[in-house]
Amino acid sequence: MPDILYIILAAVLALGVGIVVGRQLAGKARLDHEADAKARAQQIIQEAEAQATRTRDERIQQSKDKFRQLKNEFEQESKRQKQELEAELTQRRQGVVEQEQSIKQLTLTTQRQLEQIQKKEQDMDALREKLQNDSQQQRERLEAQEEKRRATLETQLAKLQQREQEVEEELESTRESLSAQLTQVQHQLETISGLTAAEAREQLVESLKNEAQIQASSYIKDVVAQAKLTATKDAKKVVLETIQRTAAEHAIENCVSIFNIESDDVKGKIIGREGRNIRALEAATGVEIIVDDTPEAIIISGFDPVRREVARLSLHLLVKDGRIHPARIEEIVAKTRKNIDEEIVEIGERTIIDLGIHGLHPELIKMVGRMRFRSSYGQNLLQHSREVANLCATMAAELGLNVKHAKRAGLLHDIGKVSTEEPELPHAILGMEMAKKYKEHPDVVNAIGAHHDEIEMTAMISPLVQACDAISGSRPGARREMMESYIKRLKQLEETAVSFDGVLQCYAIQAGRELRVMVNADNVTDDRAQELSYEISQKIEKEMQYPGQIKITVIREMRAVAYAK
Repeated sequence: MPDILYIILAAVLALGVGIVVGRQLAGKARLDHEADAKARAQQIIQEAEAQATRTRDERIQQSKDKFRQLKNEFEQESKRQKQELEAELTQRRQGVVEQEQSIKQLTLTTQRQLEQIQKKEQDMDALREKLQNDSQQQRERLEAQEEKRRATLETQLAKLQQREQEVEEELESTRESLSAQLTQVQHQLETISGLTAAEAREQLVESLKNEAQIQASSYIKDVVAQAKLTATKDAKKVVLETIQRTAAEHAIENCVSIFNIESDDVKGKIIGREGRNIRALEAATGVEIIVDDTPEAIIISGFDPVRREVARLSLHLLVKDGRIHPARIEEIVAKTRKNIDEEIVEIGERTIIDLGIHGLHPELIKMVGRMRFRSSYGQNLLQHSREVANLCATMAAELGLNVKHAKRAGLLHDIGKVSTEEPELPHAILGMEMAKKYKEHPDVVNAIGAHHDEIEMTAMISPLVQACDAISGSRPGARREMMESYIKRLKQLEETAVSFDGVLQCYAIQAGRELRVMVNADNVTDDRAQELSYEISQKIEKEMQYPGQIKITVIREMRAVAYAK
């Protein structure tokens, strides 16, 4: 219908155009060319009608072709869908048939199994009835046999009792006869020897005693000689087996810690604008923060393991929080220093659980945790104490001594090194006093105090602790004298600066090449800060020996704080 309307409209339009053109032509030559105008108008009308007819035929043909194409596509799609439906229907029919067959097979199998079960039940009932009959007959037979056996036993028992009585009467008569003969012989021996029975007995005992003493002395000499020959060999065997059975790491803890980060973008936040964040972090923790080209890592340098741990935990919290600025850094560092005590207790508890030690006083547990952050000649003190505890336990087990006391003494033998009380005492004596204070066993107390021969050894485990301490410290790569002297020099640097009035904190950084001193702004003026740096440098030059030169930096920071309420 739309194509026909277009054709009619085109025809009307063409007719209108022809009429208009014809009128124009007629207006130009109305008088002279009226006949020609009509002929031309008629020709135009015919051409327009022919054009409209051609256009209508073309549109009708296009519509037919489009209809024929759509019809073919529809038939093809219908045929395809029909084939798919038929295939799916066939597949489903096959599945249904297979399911029916499997159900039939399962039904037959179930029926067959049910028949077998019923047959087995019938066989069981028959067997049960047969067993009941057989057991009844066997019970009756056994009862008869038991009755017969009982009568036989009673007869035999009566005969045995009668025989026993006869034997007792014979023994009694024999005993009386022998007693009379023994008395007669004894009188004869006393008459012949001129000694009574008691005197003869004493002489015999004395002679046997002397002979036994002589044999015992000879035996003891042989045993002692054999023990002297084998003691050294057995001792070496026990020590070697203990060392072989107790494995330990030889790696020494360095003076740096590695803080891993997810991306290098965090380094910029940690450094801060013009380095203010990293300076605030170094001033608050007393360590040196090294941010270099190492991918996804920041190096924390410092001789004190506690300071390094505080810096590492503070960095972790700051990076996790995202707010990194000087005020936040000081807040996080102060919070971390409080939480480090809880971590120390947790390390101590985990250590005694791993070693299987129970009933340790809470203060001793805390000191065991502090060992994690102390070193002895470059060897981590907690690792050393754990190794000594395991060595002592192994040796005690080999020698048949108290394993629990030996392991306890091995763990606590260097407890005096982490105590702040009476530092002028040797660490062995100080550890012994602490163990005695917290009610440790006397053997454990003696082993702690005697492991460096400060007191006399009275417990069997004391030489074990001394030997195991030497074994742990003498392992290849276990200790380094240079590390210990280096740490002592840095601590002496800090103590020298802290001894001056007005000094709040002091940190030795850059391997001891720089000393940062924080002073109280209320008590130290700017001029006094300059004088203080000079005085500290002069005292270090006079009292200490060190390579190169040391830079003394005195930091005086004034803060004004007020609260709006």
